Amino acid sequence: MQNIKIEENELNKYKDRAIIIVEDTIKAMQEIAKYKRQMYNIPVVGITGSVGKTSTKDLIASVMSQRFKTLKTSGNYNNHIGVPFTVLGLLDHTAAVIEMGMNHFGEISVITKIAKPTIGVITNIGTAHIGFLGGRENILKAKLEILEGMEENAPIVINNDNDLLHKWYLENKEKRKIITYGIENKSDIMAKNIIAKENESAFEVEVDGEIYKAKISIRR
Repeated sequence: MQNIKIEENELNKYKDRAIIIVEDTIKAMQEIAKYKRQMYNIPVVGITGSVGKTSTKDLIASVMSQRFKTLKTSGNYNNHIGVPFTVLGLLDHTAAVIEMGMNHFGEISVITKIAKPTIGVITNIGTAHIGFLGGRENILKAKLEILEGMEENAPIVINNDNDLLHKWYLENKEKRKIITYGIENKSDIMAKNIIAKENESAFEVEVDGEIYKAKISIRR
């Protein structure tokens, strides 16, 4: 690193703080966030997918907040800057829900290694950013980078009605702990008898042969 001189008047502004000089501020923030994440032994849900990430994040965080003090991604701050910024917000939280977005290969690989999800969620594989990645199969590969920051025995939750995720599940169900949800394909968690209204949706959820009633309200 080349020598960097800080003007005296700038030093005086921050004389009550430590100043760390780095070559790359974004990389430094990512490394600090990675270190901070390692200090927390808490459940962290990482969410990615072509669409539905933010609404899924909000729904999961709402449920988890009934039991945990839950940190969640603000808005859609889901990139290589937003994710470390979110992780640095950890204080006395006992859980976190972190959204992960990408435009190119390698982006989720970076942020999942910062967030270190204990549970992963992939909402679907669509056509967003297909121009950068060259096909839906490549989008699937990019989204699956979320696994790189997870332990091998950590569960990954997938939309089993999505054609590419369903195919991936069939090919990998003996290799990883995969939890499936869906409406059409037989899944671990099935939604049935769905009634969609303007401000709410009601449905039944079947899990291990048990039926539970659910209702989701929509706030505008």
